Amino acid sequence: MKDSWDHTYDVVIAGSGAAGFAAALTARLRGLRALIIEKTDRYGGSTALSGGAIWVPTNFHLDAAGLGDTREKARAYLDATVGDRVPDALKDAYLTNGPRMVREFHDRTAVRFVYTPGYSDYFPERLGGYPQGRSVEPAVFDFANLTAEQRRTMRRAGLPTYGLTITSYDFRYLNMVARTWAGRRTSVKVGLRAAKALATGAKPLSLGEALIARMRHSLASLGGDLWLSTALTGLIEENGRITGVRALRNGREVTIQATGGVILASGGFSHNQQLREKHLPAPTSTAWSSASEGQTGDALQLGIEAGAATDLLDKVWGAPSVCPPGERPFFLVADRGIPGMVIVNQAGERYANEAAPYHQFVDAMYAAHTPEASTVPSWLILDARAKSRYLFMGLFPGQPFPRKWLADGFIKKADSVADLARATGTPADRLAATLDRFNAFARAGRDEDHHRGDSVYDRYYGDPTLPNPNLAPLTKPPYYAIPVHPGDIGTKGGLVTDADARVLREDGTPIDGLYASGNASAAPMGETYPGPGATIGPAMTFSWAAVNRVAALG
Repeated sequence: MKDSWDHTYDVVIAGSGAAGFAAALTARLRGLRALIIEKTDRYGGSTALSGGAIWVPTNFHLDAAGLGDTREKARAYLDATVGDRVPDALKDAYLTNGPRMVREFHDRTAVRFVYTPGYSDYFPERLGGYPQGRSVEPAVFDFANLTAEQRRTMRRAGLPTYGLTITSYDFRYLNMVARTWAGRRTSVKVGLRAAKALATGAKPLSLGEALIARMRHSLASLGGDLWLSTALTGLIEENGRITGVRALRNGREVTIQATGGVILASGGFSHNQQLREKHLPAPTSTAWSSASEGQTGDALQLGIEAGAATDLLDKVWGAPSVCPPGERPFFLVADRGIPGMVIVNQAGERYANEAAPYHQFVDAMYAAHTPEASTVPSWLILDARAKSRYLFMGLFPGQPFPRKWLADGFIKKADSVADLARATGTPADRLAATLDRFNAFARAGRDEDHHRGDSVYDRYYGDPTLPNPNLAPLTKPPYYAIPVHPGDIGTKGGLVTDADARVLREDGTPIDGLYASGNASAAPMGETYPGPGATIGPAMTFSWAAVNRVAALG
């Protein structure tokens, strides 16, 4: 047995995203001493950079909205999407524990969510899918409720919202501010929110920032500890059990005892180029990832050293992304749903439904990638009419692209399709034929090649004033072409876990004292992405389950 420890806690958690905070909050609610260690100098992880939504079937917010969701419908949907790629026990545990987690955090912490009506499941037409959606997003939170130090050290998303606080529900309508009265009313609501904040000194946050701020506020209230700039360097094993960790803090190694368990919640390996090249489809690059920079696979490698099994290492939570030089990637979500836009490969041909769920679209990029018709990068093409009508890459309708993007050739601009083809290096005849064919589909209101606009999900970000909300011809110059890469919001592969988030060996036996959740674990959603928040929802749920097991064992 180790003779002495520098510090002792009941639960030690690596990582300060939603998975890490959910574990720490649950530990404090159970009367356990909890410590989060975070290797960067900012807390919040990739959650702070995200939309912050969670996808948890049958939670009480859905009941209050009269959705009529049931466990049977949710299980049918998971079977129709996730399939048998993960054990039934994980799906059942999620459906059991997810709603309980949401309820307890609502009742006993400052973590609050609100239903996002209409934000459909990603495959709403499949058995058990809901066109109305099961997603709930964080309630707006006043940043001023945190201390100055807590505000200074929180990871910020830096989204181009021009000082406005915009929820995902707001954004759906703001996207149509130039097209619908609902969009204009929402712009007034958002403006009044900003004016009220200015008058009162409030600092409203939304999306992932709101979720992390709520969790940080809750942990401080409950008395949990958070150490920043503290890197996990090793797991300490005694007599076949993980009893603590080694960490580098303030330049020296410390040992921290975890009497109940160690929870690895530090994300995946999005920012480890060597691991990406070893496991992910080629080509791949850390530069395309929207995950936080701390996700370099530390937990994965330490877990493997401890004897853990792994799965899904060749998968990411896909996010088609635009990567302006010297800037963070811009993750294209609503931008791929607008009319008057297509995405083509280097041969000038469409190869997928542009408005498909982002994870599915990245899968399609790799599936269609060939040396003769590369999809990496692809070209997103839109015309002046689309640019003037819709939000795009955080720019309001009609707002010009930054001059440097055009001056350095990052964005191509041309007054004819032939000139655009020359600028992008695509065959002029094929690109012209592709746009002619697409324009004919748009005028008819039916995409016969890739069925864009057929799904309820596609239409969520479309233009409701058009016969097909996702289709309009590209006929008004100038034309713009922007390179799109198969980015990600995190890797999916990690340590194999059971229904209590215990890390398992190859033979299926648990490694005593070791747990994993979030992107440090192999995704409970398997190879797919059932709905908005199907990353953060399981991350929080399985952290909650892990600590409940620790508490039950005493």
